[in-house]
Amino acid sequence: MRIGALEAGGTKMVMTVSDENMRILGRETLSTRTPEETVPGILRFFRDQKIDALGIGAFGPLDLNPLSATYGNITETPKLAWRHYPLLKTLREKLGVPTALDTDVNAAALCEALMGAAKGLNSCVYLTVGTGIGAGVMCNGRLVHGLMHPEWGHMLLAPHPEDPMPEGICPYHKGCLEGLASGPSLEKRWGVPGQALPEDHIAWEIEAHYLAQFCVSALLAISAERIILGGGVMAQRHLFPRIRRETQRLLNGYLPCAGNMDSLIVPPACYPDSGMLGALILGKRALEEKK
Repeated sequence: MRIGALEAGGTKMVMTVSDENMRILGRETLSTRTPEETVPGILRFFRDQKIDALGIGAFGPLDLNPLSATYGNITETPKLAWRHYPLLKTLREKLGVPTALDTDVNAAALCEALMGAAKGLNSCVYLTVGTGIGAGVMCNGRLVHGLMHPEWGHMLLAPHPEDPMPEGICPYHKGCLEGLASGPSLEKRWGVPGQALPEDHIAWEIEAHYLAQFCVSALLAISAERIILGGGVMAQRHLFPRIRRETQRLLNGYLPCAGNMDSLIVPPACYPDSGMLGALILGKRALEEKK
């Protein structure tokens, strides 16, 4: 059995193949250009690897309603060339194998729930904080879908009183999480990339304030048993204690059951492979469902 995984990202496409035991047999990376430039390389890799099934974790937004006429399409993405592209249909038909699609962050949440930082729990949220911000949600052992899929990156926040850029940089919303706390927002606000800022810079107090608001919402809205924070911005590990303290402050004693913040708000155990491993799990499930 050979399972393929595609991490379809806004800047690169990472293609992986494994055996049924998740042992990696091959990997290749392509830059994300237009579909016409990118998809042929994806098809070539997976055809050469003779895969039996494919799992896809993709940037979005995505249409994940199986009853929709546009199920499996990328929808209103800022990457204009990919708007309304039928990603699932194209790869499933061209490769002729069972294929499953979900968001890249739902794939990461699936991985962390089954084999990583949330293993053994019924619910978790995986938030990636990087060029963009997105979250995958597992509740009662199932990935969450509904009207579409969770879009936590666009939740609206209360501004930090000392934020010099309180409206953020999102072209859709003023004061949303992605517009205020993503990597590009840090650079826009302070004039340098986040990794160039010292640990005692007020930038990190402001960043923790925004990410703590997300954590509070995740605890109150879905009773997440674990909140996993990944992505490039979270490579600044000094953010974790700041976020935990600020989450506790904002809760103000309301959720004593939240317990130890050190074990509640954590880094991913499988990073940077959470999304890839989650996509492999999706592919393996797609194959099992066809049997």
